[in-house]
Amino acid sequence: MNNPKIFYRELDALLAKIGKNISGKNFLSSIIIELEQSFGNELHIYDGSIYEKRDTEFVKIYSNGSNHWVNSLSADLPAIKEVLRHGSFIYDDPQLGAAYGVTESHEYIIPVAIFVHSPEQNWILAFSLKSGWMREEITLFLNAVRTALNYRLFSEIIGGELQQAVEIQKSLLPKTTPNFPGFQMYGKSIPAEQVGGDFYEYFDFEEGNFGISIGDVSGHGLPSALLVRDVVIGLRMGLAGEYKIVHTLKKLNTVIQKSTYSSNFVSLFIGELEKNGHLFYVNAGHPAPFLVCGDKISDLGATGIVLGFLKDIELQRSHIYLEKGCVLVLYTDGIIERQDNEENLFGLFRLKKLVKEHQNKAPQEIADIIFKTVFEFGHLKNWEDDITLVVIKRN
Repeated sequence: MNNPKIFYRELDALLAKIGKNISGKNFLSSIIIELEQSFGNELHIYDGSIYEKRDTEFVKIYSNGSNHWVNSLSADLPAIKEVLRHGSFIYDDPQLGAAYGVTESHEYIIPVAIFVHSPEQNWILAFSLKSGWMREEITLFLNAVRTALNYRLFSEIIGGELQQAVEIQKSLLPKTTPNFPGFQMYGKSIPAEQVGGDFYEYFDFEEGNFGISIGDVSGHGLPSALLVRDVVIGLRMGLAGEYKIVHTLKKLNTVIQKSTYSSNFVSLFIGELEKNGHLFYVNAGHPAPFLVCGDKISDLGATGIVLGFLKDIELQRSHIYLEKGCVLVLYTDGIIERQDNEENLFGLFRLKKLVKEHQNKAPQEIADIIFKTVFEFGHLKNWEDDITLVVIKRN
């Protein structure tokens, strides 16, 4: 992909739109149009079609463009069994791809499909891949879309059961602010829906050190909330076992890869704070926290990529020092990507300026000012993304 950051942002926006749209008559066809317009050139994916399960066949009910797909597919075909078994499938085996009607006489076309379903109906969404596609990108993209679609199709039927997920997620967030000598802190998370994909957590390390983490699971709603649960529990178990941070995150990356919701990816920042002000941290693709010390602002940038995207990842540990009076701010992108009526972003510059102006205040006061200012910037509209903020100040 040309720009991974833009790709992730556009993918997250598409997943959010899937999560909010009502799954009416034209729901799936509108999503096909949307994803082709947004990602067709980037991923080389075109000509989407929808097959609906009717008795023992999948019958084509929609096609976006002039493709060569057949009008019906038997559910007993090996090609169909593969996508039903895996959830998504790239038909780079010509014998399997031929089931969709592709022959050697056609231009270079490789079919790719995902299986989506509600409690009442099953569909296969099939697309053409033109030359230039990359397997990891296509797999990540289609599995993310598939997960979001399945959640959307199920949620309108089982929406009342979301309350259980709400209670589970509430139980994962810190209930109290810990007392760490020499420091003040405050954290808060607000989901855009009943449940969300943001989280933060505190840890007690050996030798009296203190740990803080903040993370953001791609997407919204129940699938993201379930993965949040896995991530938070994984962190607690790994760090409680006295594993090092880098080792724990690599193990966690493997868990996410194998998860039912492996189509999601997770940005995560985790740091170990010593009483003398030294902070050792790992930033796995999370928006850079920043440290404000008077007129100086320092970014705690990425030391590795997001979790869940690749099977094997490299993560580095970095360090920064908090002098007395310095303010450390950890946040998720829902804050800086809040938009006004003209679609201007609140942005990182405004956030840093706000903290710099109020750095002499206590962490909760700073956090309250940020939430109020950002909310008003969006003209008091409902939050469109999960937002989470942690403020730490050395006394």
